Amino acid sequence: MSAPPLRLIWDHQTLDEGRAAALTASMDLDPVVARLLVLRGITTVDEAGRFLDPRLDHLHDPFRLADLPRAVDRLQRAIEERERIAIHGDYDVDGVTSTVILRRLLELLGANVIHFIPERLRDGYGLEPASIERLAAQQVAVVVSVDCGIRSQAAAARARELGIDLIVTDHHEPDAVLPPALAVINPKRRDCDYPDKDLAGVGVALKLVQALCERADRSRWLPAFVKLAAVGTVADVVPLRGENRVIAKLGLERLSRKRHAVGLQALLDSTGLLGEPVTSFHVAFRLAPRINAAGRMSTPDLATRLLLLTGEDRAAEAKSLAEQLETVNLRRQEEEAEILAAARRRVDSDPDVGAHAILVVWGAGWHRGVIGIVASKLVDLFHRPAIVLAVEGSLAYGSGRSIPGFDLLGALEHCGELFTRFGGHRHAAGITMESDRLAELRRRITAFADDRLGPEQLMPRLRIDCPLPLAAITPEMIGGLRAMEPFGAGNPRPVFHSGPLQLADAPRVLKSRHLAMRVRQEGRVFRAVAWRMADRADFVSRHRDALDLAFNLTENNYRGERTIELSVTDIRRGETVAPEGSRPEPAAAQASAP
Repeated sequence: MSAPPLRLIWDHQTLDEGRAAALTASMDLDPVVARLLVLRGITTVDEAGRFLDPRLDHLHDPFRLADLPRAVDRLQRAIEERERIAIHGDYDVDGVTSTVILRRLLELLGANVIHFIPERLRDGYGLEPASIERLAAQQVAVVVSVDCGIRSQAAAARARELGIDLIVTDHHEPDAVLPPALAVINPKRRDCDYPDKDLAGVGVALKLVQALCERADRSRWLPAFVKLAAVGTVADVVPLRGENRVIAKLGLERLSRKRHAVGLQALLDSTGLLGEPVTSFHVAFRLAPRINAAGRMSTPDLATRLLLLTGEDRAAEAKSLAEQLETVNLRRQEEEAEILAAARRRVDSDPDVGAHAILVVWGAGWHRGVIGIVASKLVDLFHRPAIVLAVEGSLAYGSGRSIPGFDLLGALEHCGELFTRFGGHRHAAGITMESDRLAELRRRITAFADDRLGPEQLMPRLRIDCPLPLAAITPEMIGGLRAMEPFGAGNPRPVFHSGPLQLADAPRVLKSRHLAMRVRQEGRVFRAVAWRMADRADFVSRHRDALDLAFNLTENNYRGERTIELSVTDIRRGETVAPEGSRPEPAAAQASAP
């Protein structure tokens, strides 16, 4: 089964227009922005004010997290008595940034601190007894895990046997029984009444940083740590609401400045972002891939060492490390492209793979570091959950990604006895298993998914926030959209539909993949780019007098001149548009046109 272009179902959102009108009147908001806020569940003046203008004092009291006071007490004692502390991180962006901010703060407080991040191919994932033993050999008295450890029962037990005090900080779903550690800090603990349950791992680490700063009367240091916390938060695709929004928005604003610690400055410079406005898009597609590439293809310590560098005398070292990250990322892209092509061939040619509601593919020699990205791309291509496994002798290592409405972790739990290890959440998970059981995994999990996913769930859907006639695109509306950034999970970039419009000139193909055009409606003309829709050029030309676009708005800044253009996500035939100069049909009449 191949992956032909799938027709998108347009999901037009409905809202309480009365609440939107009240926000518009109370806050002098553009009506479109008020509608978007209400669609995101923001319905009161107080909620809207906190959302549009988040501040650090909106962060909750960190001491409300269960076990956090105990962790702070123990770390303060370790600092005073010069006991060695180890930060045990994880090799993704969330784990690396968590490690960096906590280590840097402890160093500033005078701690004797080291860090350890497992290497994917050598050490596997997460907090393991072997890592505890390795740290014990280095005379470590306290281990703080970041972005891992919540299910590491054996490692916690080994730490206790060796006399090491273990502090777990994590955000993944806990088991029914918590690991036997000195402290377990996780807002998802069932006995924790902390008001924000959606923090990334780096968000939990930041709460520990916040608490230590408060205890040491160094709260003025906190803003400097929010920059890297923003990178980890955006990269981990947690909902950008509540505290995550405070971290992301304020952190990105600080990232957009020109001066940083020398390591972070070198990373921003290598990506062309130094001194530029840094958005969630830039984090997702420029910064995060480079940091992740270190853990996927080389050693995560490459990125960690870079981000820990301070002092202008280390500028040459920082530049060298940033260049190494760039090289590793290019190699990651090559490996990813090869494995994706092989996986697509399996889906296209083998009915046992492509004819089911979930895709399960594996291959010998596939690089374990990129299978998660390949799984994500298969989901995008086929709009089905996907599990991709790298076979290495008698063992297979897998990574899965899901679609809305399908609980991937629940599916894995259904056949959990097949795995030597698995974990994750509804939308992403990792597994380790014996290679000779792969066929059984495919048989059982495809049967599970086929029973629960019907044709409707397997059709890709496009959320349409509201109609937006071109005449409604005003500077005030653009300013309101800018205030709603950063966009991401929990606060998706708004998608509008135009209602009927016309082409102002012939469409042009860009780089053999994209389609550029100018569109006209009620006397307003905008440039529009339809990404990866070069094959729609004939359709667009044929229906040039009656098109309906689904789009979001982007700002371009060329030589100091800002322009607004439409970034098109889908194109449909619209109702007939009245010729210029005659009376146009009201745009509102087209609000729900398919």
